[in-house]
Amino acid sequence: MAGMPFSTIATRTAGLALVLALWVPGLSAQTTFKLAKNKYTPQQDVELGREAAAEARQQYPVITDERITRYLTAIGDRLVEAAPASLKDPVYEYSFTPVNLKEINAFALPGGPMFVNRGMFDAAASEGEVAGVMAHELAHVLLRHGTANATRAQNPWLQLGQMAGAIGGAVVGGAAGSAIATSSQFGLGTLLLKYSRDFEKQADLLGAQIMARAGYDPRALARMFETIAREAGASGGPQWLSSHPDPGNRTQYITREAELLTVATPADERGFPTAKAAFASLPAPRSMAETAKARSTEGRGTRTSVGTPGLPVPPPSSQYRTIAGGGVFEVDVPTNWTVLTSSTSVKVVPENGYGELRGESVFSHGVEFGIARATTRDLQRATDEWLNAVARQNPELRAAGPQRVVRLSNRTAISTPLVNPSPLGGQERVSVFTTFLSDGTLFYYLTIAPDRDADALDEAFRRIGASIHLTEAR
Repeated sequence: MAGMPFSTIATRTAGLALVLALWVPGLSAQTTFKLAKNKYTPQQDVELGREAAAEARQQYPVITDERITRYLTAIGDRLVEAAPASLKDPVYEYSFTPVNLKEINAFALPGGPMFVNRGMFDAAASEGEVAGVMAHELAHVLLRHGTANATRAQNPWLQLGQMAGAIGGAVVGGAAGSAIATSSQFGLGTLLLKYSRDFEKQADLLGAQIMARAGYDPRALARMFETIAREAGASGGPQWLSSHPDPGNRTQYITREAELLTVATPADERGFPTAKAAFASLPAPRSMAETAKARSTEGRGTRTSVGTPGLPVPPPSSQYRTIAGGGVFEVDVPTNWTVLTSSTSVKVVPENGYGELRGESVFSHGVEFGIARATTRDLQRATDEWLNAVARQNPELRAAGPQRVVRLSNRTAISTPLVNPSPLGGQERVSVFTTFLSDGTLFYYLTIAPDRDADALDEAFRRIGASIHLTEAR
């Protein structure tokens, strides 16, 4: 790219931090737990979990039968009440949502939201077995394993659209978008990353302790894991095991832990048969694959297009709404533009600004937000390194003027004007704004429009850029 001192891009490895050791009091068991390294605060856990839960409720067939929701919530509340006070941050927002999916699965998100599949109830022989899995998931929340996973992944980008799956394949006027994605070197699936075996064992043992306090025999958790293992042998593995690997010897160490615990006043489990009957009265559960297919057929879930590229793009609305890029940024966007989240970026596009055209997915109008790891704290050099990675893959991408030092979210930033062939014909204008996050990661805001529409979108692009607020939860 003419006039720009580009060099190669590389990744940066962050240093390690000390872990904080915590004793879980009030139990006769001698197991202790450590909170793993975590860049996030409990309040940020809540915010991230709230966003992810909203996405999950859109993607999954949530059960609204009051008999079931009351029953599940009663179990969840009992377990939360029994959890160690030292780990229950008052900001947490617990919720317990049943979903009509046949897989044996449950998961909890940072800050408290929990989802339990119907398949878990169908496979359980007692309330204690369901409560055991819920206690295990609650332990992941209390030990903050979700955001610890994100921290381990060295990934500050947590816009939580990952549960919808990656959109993938979007390009900026051809191939530039995929090059941007490649050079950014980040993904979004951190909150539901596969837990380590160490995290799993911690959740097993803390879950057993919570069960005992709540009046359940912890050995019921071991029995449920045996059921899950049998299902794995029969069908290639329940979904639960994909993110919750077996640490090995689960039955033995849970049983040993149970022997050290005193079970409180036994929980009243008489509602379990009634809950089973309520599930049986519902429509047959779908598999995750069937649900994903239905979402695609019904036009819900991951968007593969916003209108039809090549048709006129309507003017941006004069009304704006605020969206959040996980814990990294907030920004105001026109209310008639659509937010698209993928494994590599967050895009906000007008009608007819994104979709399939002549066999490829094109991004012709709108804005994009992303990050790139930097090898230097020099903003000019880091920007040029990143642009160099884009330019190597896009020989027709050209500078359209000099770079300028500007302000973005009250920080020093660099503005780079570019031009590129538009997939709609003629040229398109691409403007990239780059600045550092506090840890040295490069944040970018990108605008794109064909020459013929650029002036009409200029004010919207300016207003969006001026509203960016970097919040940087890590």
